[in-house]
Amino acid sequence: MTNNLKGHGGRHGRVAVGAVLLAAGPASRMGHQPKCLLELGGVPLIRRQLIALSGEGVDELVVVLGHYADRIEPVVRDVPATLVRHPDPDAGQVSSLRLGLQALAGGIDAVLVALADQPLIEAQDIKDLISAYKKRPAGAELVQPTVDGLPGNPVVFSRAVREQILAGGAHVGGKQWQAAHPHAVYRWATANTHYRTDVDSPEDIETLAARTGQRLRWPADLLTEEPFSTLHPTIS
Repeated sequence: MTNNLKGHGGRHGRVAVGAVLLAAGPASRMGHQPKCLLELGGVPLIRRQLIALSGEGVDELVVVLGHYADRIEPVVRDVPATLVRHPDPDAGQVSSLRLGLQALAGGIDAVLVALADQPLIEAQDIKDLISAYKKRPAGAELVQPTVDGLPGNPVVFSRAVREQILAGGAHVGGKQWQAAHPHAVYRWATANTHYRTDVDSPEDIETLAARTGQRLRWPADLLTEEPFSTLHPTIS
């Protein structure tokens, strides 16, 4: 099921935004458990992201699932979004992005790419990012938030960037496009650390709790006596 597009717009007017939420990875640094199902305030991170995206300025949602799809899908099935299952999720994040871009409808003006493991992203953050995209400098086609000079997520880019990524080889994703078009990237400076906060490891869970007082918890069926005793050294 897909949200209906609400219209089109110019640079500072109505912009039809399609969002791709990436949730296909193996979460190897998290002990091979679906980190997007970690709960904050009793709500899984992936649902928090979808609520934020649907709440402010996003017309169409695509969720890319892969590893743990059978466990994740029931959590998001009732959300008005297109669910795409990656047939080979070990192919990496670039391939997941390309699947998501292909699944979006053709009439969108811009694409927002979000990660399912960012616990603090809220509707206002999405609204601010889309606003920054609308106000981007002339010639800029992709907007990335930066906090203290460091890159954050989500990012937003134009329909033209989407088309160029899909026209490229299978290895071409957002980072590769940015590297090839540095002058078309707008680094939007912000003090909002939400854009820089994600959880890749058990240590990140502890860091978040120490910094914000907010504790991420696993749903009951994913709890084990030694939940991180089988950490895999591969970087996710």
